[in-house]
Amino acid sequence: MCEHLAALDNELKGKGIKETFRGQSWSDNTREWVYYDCVLAVDELRQRYSFPDFIETHINDDAKSGMESGFYCSRCKDGVIGIHPIFAKGKVRIE
Repeated sequence: MCEHLAALDNELKGKGIKETFRGQSWSDNTREWVYYDCVLAVDELRQRYSFPDFIETHINDDAKSGMESGFYCSRCKDGVIGIHPIFAKGKVRIE
């Protein structure tokens, strides 16, 4: 995991949030993506971590390709992804 998203990744691991996938995701244009079984409050986390502009908010609303929400580092091609907010019922919300 790149240095730009490592603190968030470590926080989620430290809280015992279940990791559902880690590795190269859907494209050759990605490096390491990790998916967690929680909802990431992207606005609150962006502010708390003071992410630079090259850390992009990633939201996929397409049910066919997998609905998800999190962060993508456009420099390093890494991502920290949670479940899409519409699936939030009963899931941990990380703010």
